[in-house]
Order: sequence, then C-alpha cells, then structure tokens
Amino acid sequence: MKITPAIITTIFFATILFSCKDKKVAAPDAPQKVCITDSMAKIINIDSATSTTIDDELKLSGEISFSDNRVVKVYPFSSGKVMQVKVSIGDRVTQGQTLAIIKSADVVGNYSDISSSGNDVAIAKTQMDNTESLFKNGIATEREYLEAKQNYLKATNSQAKLKAQIIINGGGKTSATGEYIVTAPKSGYVLEKKVNEGAFIRNDNTENMFSIGDIGEVWVMANVYESDIAKVKEGQKVNVTTLAYPGRIFTGIIDKVNQILEPDSKVMKIRVRLQNADQALKPQMFANVVVQNKGGQKTVAIPNTAFISDYGKDYVVIYHDKCKLELRAITIIKTIGDKTYISSGINVGEKVISKNELLLFKALTDN
Repeated sequence: MKITPAIITTIFFATILFSCKDKKVAAPDAPQKVCITDSMAKIINIDSATSTTIDDELKLSGEISFSDNRVVKVYPFSSGKVMQVKVSIGDRVTQGQTLAIIKSADVVGNYSDISSSGNDVAIAKTQMDNTESLFKNGIATEREYLEAKQNYLKATNSQAKLKAQIIINGGGKTSATGEYIVTAPKSGYVLEKKVNEGAFIRNDNTENMFSIGDIGEVWVMANVYESDIAKVKEGQKVNVTTLAYPGRIFTGIIDKVNQILEPDSKVMKIRVRLQNADQALKPQMFANVVVQNKGGQKTVAIPNTAFISDYGKDYVVIYHDKCKLELRAITIIKTIGDKTYISSGINVGEKVISKNELLLFKALTDN
C-alpha cells in the first residue's frame, strides 16, 4: 500500500481518535501508547501468518469462441432452388424457426411416389381380401392367400418408408408442390450462412447451409509458449478476465491441452471451458487467462492487504493485543492473487492487521 501526503494528513487526525497516553505514569517526553479502541476494532481485520507453498502464476492470452459441443450444422436433404432465406449471421433463432425455403423436384417426386404407393396398397388390399374369401370357400389355396397377404404387407411398408423419409428429412414441413422448409434444430445464434436466395443446391452438395450455436457455455483458446508447457495440465482451474468486464473474474477449467505446437507461432493451444449462463462472454472477445500452480517451496504468507510500502521498504503491523502493536519490516518474495509471500520479518502464527493498517502505521511511526 503506497503512502501519499493526503493520506498521511488524514491519518494524522484519525490517529488522535484511538491514541491514548497514561499521564500519571509516563514522563513528559514518553511516547504515546497506541491502542485499538472499540470503534477502531470494528473497521480493522486481524489475520494470521500461515505456512504455505509458493504459488506460481502463469498469464496467457486467448480468445473466446463457441463450444463445438453446442454447435449444430444444418444440411439440405435434397437438391433444389433456394426461394427464401429468413436469417442472417448473428441472428438469434429459436428451435423450429424457419431458416430457408427451398423448392425441390426431389420433394415433388417423393409425393408422387407416395401417391403411387397409395394405389399399390389399395390394389394389394383388394387382392388379399379376395384371396382370403376364396381360401375360406375352398377355391384358393393357403399358399395363394399367404402370397396375397405378403404383397399387401410389402406395399404398406413401402408407403410407410416414403412417409417417414419425408417427415425425417423435411421435419414434416414439406408440400406436394415441392417446397420444403429448413428449420433451426435448436435455439441459438446463426454462426454461418452459406446460401442466398436464388442459389441452386446440387445433389452432390456436401456443404452445410447454416450453423447454429448457443453461448451458454463457451471456450477460451489460449496460447502457451514452449517454456511454459509444463505449467499447464488438463483439469486445472483458471481465472479469465476480458476488456469488456475488467472487474469481473470468470472461473473455468482447462479441458484440453493440444500436444502439437503451431508450426508458425511455435505456441501450444489449450482449451478452457467456461460456463456463460448470463451470456456476457461473446465469441471473438480477447481474454486474459491466469493459471495458478502450487509450488514446492514453503514459506510464510499473509494477505496482500496487510503490508505497507514506505520509501522502498515494506512493513506490517503485528498485533499482540489491543494496546501492544509492533511495526516490523519484512522482505517480500512476491505477491500472487490475494497472498503475499514473505521470506523474513514474520513468523507463522503471528497476527497482522490486514485492513486500515495504514492508520496504525502512522500512529506507530509518530511515536
């Protein structure tokens, strides 16, 4: 914590509220005893120095992207001419919403086949009924009846297959005039649109028409340099920040570590999975990824709000009791996250003031 003249002036007057002096015992020039009053106790925090391993913080740069697990590609099920396209890239769509309308000769053929199959079923049914009647009267053989029945079953199965094909491919949204409606298979955003009105889709087309994805969960693709590869592992928790939300930290998990370096950039890609229920994170956003690793070296740690920097030196206010406070110089190794690691100046278990300690620092330095 840095000390400024304005803060020192404010602290000087605030110190008067909780500094006391035993006039009956102390000599005229004796220093004041600094005590923590009841009102002061309400605005400070007291924490203990702990023994811990030194964490290692790795900072990476990355980019928000859609999760492939939540992206669906939409393909045409037959050739035809694109009559209408109802959406554009970036549009929000709901499941079942119309994306495009296509007029197809194949669909007309399917309906024609269904009409023919209906006639076949009717003829086969008549033949089966007649043969059954003849069989019961002893005119037709059992074999002739079974053959007629088998032909009827084949005709009905063929008709059912054609109907199922139209329903599955067109989602039930086709017409005898040859139009079929392409709908969104899930709710989300239009990521790709590869067709336009007037375009013709060929039978040998293998390209998708649309891609639909949602951002309830997103990925962060981050770059790891060769010197840092050993510091990242699958399953590690990471903190992610963005320019759009500078004060907000998103917590994610590394769920994939690429085993091959990019040939041009010489970096290894890792994938971080983030929950994005409020959809605050958008694909293509830049992201900062912080990975914390537990180290092997043990040392003393205090909250990073507990130390005071003054003229190039670092101090803490040691708490023994409310009228026994000690100002002590410390040597800091580094600060990571909410912890500051100390190499000397404080022992495990000693108590430090970690909030509004600057008020006490000023009072102690004035004595």
